Amino acid sequence: MNNPWARYTPRMVDPRVALPGRDQPILPAGVRHEIFGCDILATPAGSEVVHLALGCFWGAEKLYWTTPGVTNTAVGYQGGFTPNPTYAEVCSGRTGHAEAVRVCFDPAQVSLEQLLAVFFENHDPTQGMRQGNDIGTQYRSAIFASPGQADAAASVLARSTAAFAEAGFGPVTTELITGPMPFYPAEAEHQQYLVKNPHGYCPVHATGVTCG
Repeated sequence: MNNPWARYTPRMVDPRVALPGRDQPILPAGVRHEIFGCDILATPAGSEVVHLALGCFWGAEKLYWTTPGVTNTAVGYQGGFTPNPTYAEVCSGRTGHAEAVRVCFDPAQVSLEQLLAVFFENHDPTQGMRQGNDIGTQYRSAIFASPGQADAAASVLARSTAAFAEAGFGPVTTELITGPMPFYPAEAEHQQYLVKNPHGYCPVHATGVTCG
């Protein structure tokens, strides 16, 4: 039987017809992190923040809360047009958002370059609007960096692009965005999803390419 998704090419929604969203956040205030014990949206003292999109955010968040030097994580939606979208709205393809992870890290313990090596080594950044069987604009690869992180992020992106080319992959499609881009926290049930649902399905799409 033919796969009906085989010929499907996701496209970014036209902002003129994106869903309107809402004024209030989807995540209630004061939700605590299942691993770190602090407020999910807190930035611990001495930490920096970077936002990363590398496919399904459940597995991506686990990848980072297990990375030494990371001090807090949260999942949410970023890079699109709809304020405070729901998971269902993002999955409809009508918000323009990617599933992203907010990563707080202590630069004295782990560098941004190291975190971005983890990023590139644990998904396939050449797949465009998909990761494996997950197809849609919400699964695209993106780095949402602050202006102060731009040079380091661009350097890692260039090295990783060369590494994937040398390994025989196609062009890297990772977006590097350094301008203002709101992060909208996802619903509480999606935060640390694989702690609450230890048998949940969310593979990490590592390719074996080394980018460190």
